[in-house]
Parts: sequence; C-alpha cells; structure tokens
Amino acid sequence: MIKKHLINPRRMRRVPSRFSWVDHRLVRDRHIESCSHPGLALYLFLVTVADQQGLSYYSDPTLMSRLGMDAQTLSSARQNLIQTGLVAYEAPLYQVLSLEPSMSEPRSTESGTKVQNRNQVAAPVPIGRLFKQILGENS
Repeated sequence: MIKKHLINPRRMRRVPSRFSWVDHRLVRDRHIESCSHPGLALYLFLVTVADQQGLSYYSDPTLMSRLGMDAQTLSSARQNLIQTGLVAYEAPLYQVLSLEPSMSEPRSTESGTKVQNRNQVAAPVPIGRLFKQILGENS
C-alpha cells in the first residue's frame, strides 16, 4: 500500500472560495462513461469557470480557441453533455447541472441486513485524483 504524503508542503493546494470541485459521482456513478473526450474537455472547462450556480457564458469562438475544437466538435461535445444530463444550454448561457444522488433503495445482504447504496453519499474530490481515476492510475 502506498503511503500518501505531500511532495511539496509549501505548495499545498488551498481551494479558493470561488473554485469549483468536480463531483466524484461523475466517475462513481459512471456519468463519465457516457461522455466523449471533447465532451469531457468542455465539461471540465465549464465546471472550472462556472459561478456558484453553475452558470457561464463563454462564446463558441472563445470555447473553440481555448479547447482547440472546431465548430462541429464543439457542437457535438455540447450535445453529448446535454444528452447525458450534465449541462443545460440556452445560447449563450451554459448551466452545469447537479449530479443527483442515486434514487435506488438500499440493497439487502443475504442475511437481510440493509446496506446503504454507495451512490447515495458523495463528496467532492480534488481534480487531480479524478484524472488519475480516469486514466486508471492508482491513488
């Protein structure tokens, strides 16, 4: 087992109040598996720049420039996120939507004991850990 430690304690990240975390349920509840790579790039950008309500209004030309996408790729990425329920869009406004907790009932063990569904509790995770999980690296 790898023991975790700060590599550079003087540069320990402190999250500013205006910073957005990526909800761990994106991976745990497998939302990420329904997203294209351009969709995930757009989602990461929107999560990063969104205000407290998840709203942002970057123009298509700005998004294409920042993300290295052409108009068709951006349009497809946006549609992918809309279809997966991760964002809402009314030009020029984007809203990053909350990831609702799983509505499934607690499951039972063979002995009949109720077990809380892991998907019902979510905590934000640092984006670095999220990318490690996406890339299949060990934490």
